[in-house]
Amino acid sequence: MDLGDKVAIVTGAARGIGYACAERFAREGARVMLADIDEAAGTEAASVIREAGGNAQFVACDVSDRLDVHNLVAATIEAHDRVDVLINNAAIVHAADFLDLTEHDFERVMKVNLTGAFITGQAVAREMRRQFDEDQRQGVIINMSSVNAQVAFPDQVPYVVSKGGLNQLTRGMAVSLAKYGIRVNAIGPGSVSTGMLRAVNADDAGRARLESRTPMGRVGSPDEVAGVAVFLASDDASYITGECIYVDGGRLALNQTVDGQYRACT
Repeated sequence: MDLGDKVAIVTGAARGIGYACAERFAREGARVMLADIDEAAGTEAASVIREAGGNAQFVACDVSDRLDVHNLVAATIEAHDRVDVLINNAAIVHAADFLDLTEHDFERVMKVNLTGAFITGQAVAREMRRQFDEDQRQGVIINMSSVNAQVAFPDQVPYVVSKGGLNQLTRGMAVSLAKYGIRVNAIGPGSVSTGMLRAVNADDAGRARLESRTPMGRVGSPDEVAGVAVFLASDDASYITGECIYVDGGRLALNQTVDGQYRACT
């Protein structure tokens, strides 16, 4: 899909799904602004994309800080005169049993995963509205949700709450911003091979559990998620807004586990 006329911001872009989206968008011809709190990793990620022939720059940004987000959007406009696509991907996790979870840690996760998506989405949408008023240029916002918006883990309460809220934020943004030519959708990855997933499933038994709850019998790749993001950002998705597309190998459709031969087991 040709994204050659697009300018895209990707948050949480230093690694994992965010990096895969940034790299894929650049490969499809977009000019990409990578944003992350990890300045060293983000700078390196943008450099790798440029060395492969892509157009990429990095801006250090904490999405929960409104001034950082303002500076990110301003840097994008200064470099490219506009912004066409935002991928709200930045997220953190905090593992704790519900009875041991502190208010501070709950709010810390929510501030990045949900409030950060709101702050960044609002700042970018205001710029997209200006562009629409000036020349009818339409915009796209993609929020990175999760299957955990629908299912829960006992030791990941802040994360699952933030992703459930993100789905509702997506719907609210979609109906509010449609009149400005802005489409807003979400992507809900299942088990995808990222550092975050490896951190909570570090051993063979953990990986076996992941595969057992996925009908396709494997963990997904970040590039498989990035491919859906490219579709949603393209004109081929011009009549899709307010949706969450789950990239989960069939996980949400399964009410059992599966064995290594892809047969359902009770």
